[in-house]
Amino acid sequence: MVGRMIEVRSVSVLVLLLAVSAACCLGFGFVLQQDAAQKAPLGDFLSFRLLLDLMRVPRWLGGLGLMVAGMVLGAIALGRGEISLVEPLLATNLLFALALSRYRTGQALGRQGWAGLLLLAGGVSAFILAGEPRGGTAVTDPLRHWLIIGAVTGAALALTAYAKRSRLSWGPVLLALAAGLLYGVQDALTRVSGIRFSDGGLTELFSGWQPYGVVACGVTGLVLVQSAFETAPLRMSLPALTAAEPLAGILCGVGFLGDRLRTDTGALAWEAAGLAAVVAGIVLLGLHPAMPCGTAEREDPAGHLQRR
Repeated sequence: MVGRMIEVRSVSVLVLLLAVSAACCLGFGFVLQQDAAQKAPLGDFLSFRLLLDLMRVPRWLGGLGLMVAGMVLGAIALGRGEISLVEPLLATNLLFALALSRYRTGQALGRQGWAGLLLLAGGVSAFILAGEPRGGTAVTDPLRHWLIIGAVTGAALALTAYAKRSRLSWGPVLLALAAGLLYGVQDALTRVSGIRFSDGGLTELFSGWQPYGVVACGVTGLVLVQSAFETAPLRMSLPALTAAEPLAGILCGVGFLGDRLRTDTGALAWEAAGLAAVVAGIVLLGLHPAMPCGTAEREDPAGHLQRR
């Protein structure tokens, strides 16, 4: 019994280290990507040409490399722990993004920064301690999978469609929300792909649709994120991205991956409060003056976006 407790604790610590390392890579990568994307041609908005243009920028490639490293570390964490545990930890990427931005700008944290930090860290801790995420039996009914994934991706498509009509107002926020929803689905499919690989190797892995779904969500989410980074400051897009991903991931984890959370009244109250604190902390940190302001845009009389 004692040996089993030590084993579980060691796995949890490993998952914690992997998830926080992934968050660090993601946070640093997002800052470098936005710094490059804001200089990309606005004619590439919501186009795969945007990625082709950005591939010529070394700083963006460095940010992409960090993002890929973060995704790989996150995938390993998802393979060893429940998605309901890993997702809130990945949300701390905003702390690392703020740290890099603060280093570059010299801006002090101040009350807003400390409040956001405490809310985010406290919210993650409250959700994990109250919910006690643990594994269970995954739902095998494909209809359940498709209903949840379809609802989340449908919401992402609706947000993207509306964002195309409001580039300079809420467009970047909506694009970041859509990308976060897709990344949450990607995390869930990554977990399923890892299970398939463990059960039957490469043959079992690539005989299912899930790994291809991982690639589709990843590439589409990348286009949405870079378009949001291109047209607005990081403080507008990153909070929405960071808040949407764990919510979508937890929904998929509880919905069809078999993740179990405590459901008594007290636990549910603390879980809800924890998630609310996470979102509030993300917003405060995302709006912190240390976050890059990006490049201002305006619209010319013909309706085309221009930088100024």
